[in-house]
Amino acid sequence: MKTSNKFTLARIIAAPILFVLYFLPRWLGLLDGSVGAWILSAAIIPILAAVELTDYFDGHYARTHGEVSDFGKMFDPFADVFLHLSMFTCFVFSGFMHPVLFVLILYREFSQNFLRMVAAKSGTAIAAKKGGKLKTVFYITACFVVLVQNFLLRSNLAAVWGTDVTAMNIAGNVVFALCVILSYASFADYLKSFGGVLKDAAN
Repeated sequence: MKTSNKFTLARIIAAPILFVLYFLPRWLGLLDGSVGAWILSAAIIPILAAVELTDYFDGHYARTHGEVSDFGKMFDPFADVFLHLSMFTCFVFSGFMHPVLFVLILYREFSQNFLRMVAAKSGTAIAAKKGGKLKTVFYITACFVVLVQNFLLRSNLAAVWGTDVTAMNIAGNVVFALCVILSYASFADYLKSFGGVLKDAAN
């Protein structure tokens, strides 16, 4: 496997690990404010940051070492979606993300994946466009917003500082709502550019 694709693969491998780390305090029965809950809820933030950096490294390495390929163009966005949907699932189960917003994002990503598959079968590899990259930036932002909220709650700092939990949840869902808007806007852009591939395949 090419080095650039190994960076991409790291996000796929990290997704279930982050999922487990997120829920580990609950599964171990750690109380909010305990040392274990504090450490685990804090540790996941820099780990996710390191994982997200692989999205830069894979593209940079591919361009500078001549490893750009049709496989990489599809593998990279797949890894992003795999990671972010894993994190969003955590947030839905823990009440940080409204289920309707999650389902809307899920519909978009499955639709985008279908478009990529049809295009690939027709010999066209759909690389990430600017709108898709902006959407990914907001996905990442949403993840960190909620992980900070999760840390404040699990460490009991929210209670100590008198932080309004309801306000935090509203702020988080506003970011997720922006994710939905940007995701569908970028999907419309992909359809505009590659809708002909779907039309030809369906006829």
